[in-house]
Amino acid sequence: MDSTRPVVVLTDRAWPDDEIERRILDAAGFDLVAGPADPGTAEEIEALVTAHDPVAIMTCWARVSDAAVAAPSNLGAVARMGVGLDNIDVEAATARGVRVTNVPDYCVEEVSDHAVALILNWTRGITSFDAQVRTGSWNPAGARLARTASKTVGLVGFGRIGRATARKLTGFRTRILVTDPTLGADEAADLGVERTPLDELLATAQIVVLHVPLLPTTHHLIGAEQLAAMRADALLVNVSRGGLVDTVALADALDHGIIAGAALDVLDEEPEVDPRLLAHASVTVTPHVAFSSDESVVELRTKATEEVVRVLTGRPPHYPCNDIAEPDPITAGATSPAVDAKEDK
Repeated sequence: MDSTRPVVVLTDRAWPDDEIERRILDAAGFDLVAGPADPGTAEEIEALVTAHDPVAIMTCWARVSDAAVAAPSNLGAVARMGVGLDNIDVEAATARGVRVTNVPDYCVEEVSDHAVALILNWTRGITSFDAQVRTGSWNPAGARLARTASKTVGLVGFGRIGRATARKLTGFRTRILVTDPTLGADEAADLGVERTPLDELLATAQIVVLHVPLLPTTHHLIGAEQLAAMRADALLVNVSRGGLVDTVALADALDHGIIAGAALDVLDEEPEVDPRLLAHASVTVTPHVAFSSDESVVELRTKATEEVVRVLTGRPPHYPCNDIAEPDPITAGATSPAVDAKEDK
């Protein structure tokens, strides 16, 4: 590490190394300091940032608090290596004139694939039958399966990923209801989906899929009241953020037969899993991997790091997440060939 070069801190990561990030930053004239792979506490991240005085912070899942934003002497960017911004104090960054970025388009196919896979696992019983066969049971007469085409699926949220899920479900000939304030009636008709208020969607759909970000207004969007409004034979699918669902209310609903099942890639208190959820054979849990594929992870790491270089060298980011004036370059004349090549296209 060159002590004269500006430092970028990588707080944590969901992949085995930091070679991609280090290569892009080094070519642009920056040094990388990487914390442990597993996300530390907010206090540990604050200490890491204070110790290294970075010009940018890159975070996967670790919390970047207002104190972490305030600590560096010349912070220019906080980059989310992902889509959601709920682990970054965006308000504190904006107040300080620090650009916040994310990568909203890297895992659209993967997350929508995962949502569809969880739905098919529910209708076709894949994991449950595999578990039975592995214990020596071969009982096709005991199957209680469903025709996917006969189901009504409700999508809560209709951004990039929600639209991809709808496109894929159309191939199964399911009826698709959508709740999203930005979706117009004409556009819904063109896309073959039905614009539906949330209360009506919950009461009608046999499968409810969450495709919304975690915001103060969407925290515990699905709680006891919403679960009670759902059908008794309904499946709840969450591939977005764990905080969208009140886990205690969900466990209560499953215990009392208010809904039939849940398929969750995200949880309110990751990596802790409520034992009551695991007690239900009708619950499937995957460990926050819906975003992941070899291709998507490389795309994420590359795009997130190139965003940092853009901001630090005085160029506008492709994915700005807050409204501030463009900062002066941290390193005058610094460039990244990979970034420049993409911007020329």
